[in-house]
Amino acid sequence: MKEQAVVPSTFVIERSYPVPRERVFAALSQEEKKRRWYAERDGHDVADFTMDFRVGGESILRYRLGPDTPFEGAEIVNEEQFHDIVPDRRIVSASTMSLAGRHFSVSLVTIELIATETGTDLVCIHQGVFFEGADGPEMREAGWRALLDRLAATLAQ
Repeated sequence: MKEQAVVPSTFVIERSYPVPRERVFAALSQEEKKRRWYAERDGHDVADFTMDFRVGGESILRYRLGPDTPFEGAEIVNEEQFHDIVPDRRIVSASTMSLAGRHFSVSLVTIELIATETGTDLVCIHQGVFFEGADGPEMREAGWRALLDRLAATLAQ
C-alpha cells in the first residue's frame, strides 16, 4: 500500500472567556487586536500581518521561524479568506499555509461565539488536510490551543 498523500483531520476546541462576546469578537476581527495574540509570538520575526475583515476579504501573516525551531529563518505564510461573518456570533474562513514557498496544508476554520451568563463560550472547529512534509494535525491542534490561550491572556488585560 502506498503512503497516504494527504492526511485529513477535524478537531474541536472549546473555551470559555469571562468577557462579553462583543469583546471576544473584536479581538478576532480588528487587525491591531488580532495581531497581538495571533501574529506576534516570542521567537518569531513577523514580517507582515494585514487583515481585510469582510466576507471575501483576506488576512495574510508572514513570519520567519526563530532559532528554537527546526527551520530557523524559513518563512511561514498563512493566507486566510473570510467566507462567512455574523458579527459577535460567527466567523468562517479558509486558509493555506506554506513553508519556504511550499503549501503544506489547507484548512476551514469555524469560530462560533455563544453568550453565557458568565461571558462567552468559543467553539473552534478546524477541518484540514495536511500534505507530505506537513506539521500534521497534532501540531496544528496544539498551535490552536496555544493561540486560544494567548487570546485569553489578551482578553484579561
